[in-house]
Amino acid sequence: MDSKHLLSSLFYLLFLSLFSGNGLVLVHGGNPFDDLKVSKLFVFGDSYTDTGNTGKAFSYSWKTPYGWSFPGKPDGRFSDGLVLTDFFAEYLGIKSPIPYKFRRIGGKCLGHGMSFAYGGAGVFNTWSPLPNMTRQINFFQQVLKKDRVYSKRDLNSSVALVSLCGNDYFVYIFRNGPIQGWKPHITHVVNQLTLNLKRIHGLGVKKVAVTLMQPIGCLPMNSVRYSFQKCNETLNSYVTFHNQLLLQAVAKLNKQTKDSPFVILDLNRAFKTVFANKVNILKPCCHGIRPEFQCGSVDPKGVKKYAICENPESTFFWDFGHPTQAAWHAVFLALRREF
Repeated sequence: MDSKHLLSSLFYLLFLSLFSGNGLVLVHGGNPFDDLKVSKLFVFGDSYTDTGNTGKAFSYSWKTPYGWSFPGKPDGRFSDGLVLTDFFAEYLGIKSPIPYKFRRIGGKCLGHGMSFAYGGAGVFNTWSPLPNMTRQINFFQQVLKKDRVYSKRDLNSSVALVSLCGNDYFVYIFRNGPIQGWKPHITHVVNQLTLNLKRIHGLGVKKVAVTLMQPIGCLPMNSVRYSFQKCNETLNSYVTFHNQLLLQAVAKLNKQTKDSPFVILDLNRAFKTVFANKVNILKPCCHGIRPEFQCGSVDPKGVKKYAICENPESTFFWDFGHPTQAAWHAVFLALRREF
């Protein structure tokens, strides 16, 4: 991925025509990372930031039609193309960091940083054998202390992107967690996330950007019961509580730390901003032809058991949980307006 691809006139014109109905335009505001002259990005989290770590045996992201728009074949991203990591890296003026899985063959690509994010991961254990965020940070620490891939000077010009987009809560639902246990569970998750942020900064990363959670009640997996016509507002209320706690925690961290190194990326507001400019926003582009199938499903003979829309560029959701490349572009433009 390079900046020429990201900022190609064709893609930009497509974006403007499809998502900019109410003034969502690129705003050149202040950049909270300008003073660093950023050269490296380290990424932790889940499928919203994973660029290829999750193994082929555990993920549809390595199967057709993922990668449909970019690079034209599956490459481990949970989308038809680029994801949050790619747009954030471009914003910082660097190339996307290499996935941790490919560090041994990274060569010069190691110079842009490294992504430790795994699709399906959470703050705590979610779907085995995916490494939770603590283990991801352990990988980072090993790269620094044992492998000595990056120097103190490298870290002085580094930024971390931390994405937590709901897997701890999806597992809670899957395990039939009681309603009365939601708020204690959310508090537990945010407390651990706060410790993780502090640890990443303590390892030498100068600035740490963390996402507020998107409205998970609007994901197709949760709006399908309403025929994609409305969101599950009960789930969104839990997201609001999560985000309130995280905002308070980050504010406290910044008061306790010199130079306020922690930065919020408000995915919730950004998603809703883009939602406001689009009709039929909740229906995914790629989906199984029956409930037992999903995007990328095939039968034993290799026959497709999924359907795909004609224009992924015109839809927000790629599959039942992830935005399209065009949607990520729109979301990141909305985020930039906050800077």
